[in-house]
Amino acid sequence: MEYQTIRAILVGICTDDRHAAEIETSLGELERLLETAGGTCFAKVVQNKDKPDPRTLIGSGKVREICALCEMNGIELVVFDEELAPSQIRNLEDEIGGDVRVIDRSMLILDIFALHAVSREGKLQVELAQLKYTAPRLTGHGTEMSRLGGGIGTRGPGESQLETDRRHMHRRITALEEELRNLERNRRTMRAARDRSGIPKIAIVGYTNAGKSTLLNRLTDAGILAEDKLFATLDPTTRKYELPSGESVLLTDTVGFIRKLPHHLVHAFKSTLDEAVYADALMIVIDVSDPEFREQTEVTERLLEELGASDKPMIYVFNKCDRGAAEFSAIGTPAAHAHTVTVSARTGQGIDFLLEAMQSVIREGKRRVEFHIPNAQAGALNTLYQNATVEDVEYGANGMTVTAIVDAKVHGMLRRFDPNWVEAEDE
Repeated sequence: MEYQTIRAILVGICTDDRHAAEIETSLGELERLLETAGGTCFAKVVQNKDKPDPRTLIGSGKVREICALCEMNGIELVVFDEELAPSQIRNLEDEIGGDVRVIDRSMLILDIFALHAVSREGKLQVELAQLKYTAPRLTGHGTEMSRLGGGIGTRGPGESQLETDRRHMHRRITALEEELRNLERNRRTMRAARDRSGIPKIAIVGYTNAGKSTLLNRLTDAGILAEDKLFATLDPTTRKYELPSGESVLLTDTVGFIRKLPHHLVHAFKSTLDEAVYADALMIVIDVSDPEFREQTEVTERLLEELGASDKPMIYVFNKCDRGAAEFSAIGTPAAHAHTVTVSARTGQGIDFLLEAMQSVIREGKRRVEFHIPNAQAGALNTLYQNATVEDVEYGANGMTVTAIVDAKVHGMLRRFDPNWVEAEDE
């Protein structure tokens, strides 16, 4: 189904604890979200208020101003940069009148997710999030919710379910949660298989539109859709990549982060975001051509901390250096323990330095050990193949000599076969 371009008014509120510059930046990002969803911004309205109005967020005077703008210019949609309560949406739509829809930032993000969900899991996650978040905010449209299905903030994989009677919604939510649990079990099985392979896993994370998919395409020819739009990638993609050293890694592209990412979305896409949690290292991609890249990096770091993934080895990849919009000498190192590289995923500039950083990261905490394994205990070689990088095997009459790169855990399991460890103990 094709949707016509919808003109919208964007609304922000500047309170005592928020600066005008912050509001301007946030509204600019909201405009890009709107464009990604297929709409255009007709006007931006900012209300200066000591504290939000509990009834309409912005107060009756500003609502009348928006109402006049909508009437005079045929505006069909009003998007608020703040999260709105169901009663606030109902009050705003009643006061603005006509056929104008009122949605908030979270609903707009959900709409974009609905556009970009490709996999079965992604579509189910979007539908579940829509049912849990959007449906209660549409109670003012009548029990049949007949106004759904015609534009931004109304579409998605769960569209037909949103039109059903509300009495059946809880049943649908329960069914979705069960199906997602089954898919999550399958994902855990695949993740366990990757763990048994012993191949290090690096998750590519970062702010939306930072260039994560372009970078994975550059490295692996993954063929992922890479557009200059927010949330162009929703479903995770994992590809195997062989480094110049001969070592292999698994690279996983993940959904992008954004300011004010609603907690219900974090929860809905938990299985997707868990790719970062279960990775051995993180590659944080940053668009240095964006004037807000420092703030975007902070958002990424905060979300990684919330997910419990902030203690992993990291590579900060300052991307889009070919645009020449940043003073790289002033970037600084985000964390003392992190590797930093400057690249252009589009042109390939700096990729060699990124590969060196990847090799360093996967070898951190690892070392090359020569094991002497008797033939009677040849099963230890299988353990090494499953959990380490085996570089060489020499077979002899009494056993085998195996050179492998191992971490502390694997070395602890097989240290009895390490002659150097035995000598150290004897001393």
